[in-house]
Amino acid sequence: MKVAMYYTNTDVRIEEQPVPTIGETELLVKVIASGICGSDVMEWYRIKKAPNVLGHEITGDIVAVGKSVKKYKVGDRVFVSHHVPCFTCRFCSNNQQTLCHTLHTTNFYPGGFAEYLRVPEINVDRGVFILPKEMTYEQGVFIEPLACVVRGLKTAGMKPGQSVLVIGSGISGLIQIKLAKAWGASKIFATDVEDFRLRAAKQFGADVVIHAKENVPEEVKKHNEGRLADLVVLSTAVLPAVQQALRSVEPGGTILLFAPTEPGVDVPVPLFDLWNKQVTMISTYAGSPEDITSAIELIRSKKVIVDDMISHILPLTEAAKGFQLVAQAKDSMKIILKP
Repeated sequence: MKVAMYYTNTDVRIEEQPVPTIGETELLVKVIASGICGSDVMEWYRIKKAPNVLGHEITGDIVAVGKSVKKYKVGDRVFVSHHVPCFTCRFCSNNQQTLCHTLHTTNFYPGGFAEYLRVPEINVDRGVFILPKEMTYEQGVFIEPLACVVRGLKTAGMKPGQSVLVIGSGISGLIQIKLAKAWGASKIFATDVEDFRLRAAKQFGADVVIHAKENVPEEVKKHNEGRLADLVVLSTAVLPAVQQALRSVEPGGTILLFAPTEPGVDVPVPLFDLWNKQVTMISTYAGSPEDITSAIELIRSKKVIVDDMISHILPLTEAAKGFQLVAQAKDSMKIILKP
């Protein structure tokens, strides 16, 4: 079978591998659609394990079932989660499944940018979700990224009627805009340095878009009855964006750290201002099975429309082009590869 082997952001090669064999507790899934995530082009992170087959936003068809598997059958249309929790550790018991050691070490093989993948027993048990009949494979690609956003806004305690500022209008930022709107935000602001993304943010629900080089806090106050944002979501972690977030949050508000910096990056934090304004800073990572279930229902019910965020559908053989488009972060949104 063909796989897209990642070496660097500018070196993604189509290579041949054997179709995985499965054990009696496993599944073989034919990949139909696989999205390129922004984290797939975090070269500082990905290059450590290169060469490697990436891809974790996948939908496909079950084509082989281990003899001990009873929940699924050949022909089932599925989304498969690459990370799954143990459900028994102290983190899972405290509803912090995305801190679970098992979640951070589980995966399917070889990765979503392949024609087929083997789903291990633990993922079969708690990481395979039947696609609703009205959901396309391409829509299903958004299940994982939407689940991450669901967890983020839920962790940040977003409430209807709050004003929300999304800093960084890449694909995660655009999904955050859509979900904030679906969850009743009173006013949504979005920033970016690219005009293409600002237009997309406006199209997908932002009430006000602001070029990141402008005075973002003042622009927010100008359009928000003199108030800053109740919730600031950092969907990019470049230093100027972090500084903007700190200046743009309303007293008593929350800053959600959604996107990571590279390791070793230290950011000066005005502790007195945070203390004085009683600001909460909170981080989030990934999504739990519960968040995935919520994401599936949001897409199925069309409370969050995802089709309009697909900018490119490419064959797997053009994976290198897809990676370049995502890494350049210019005129693209969600890029889907189809083996």
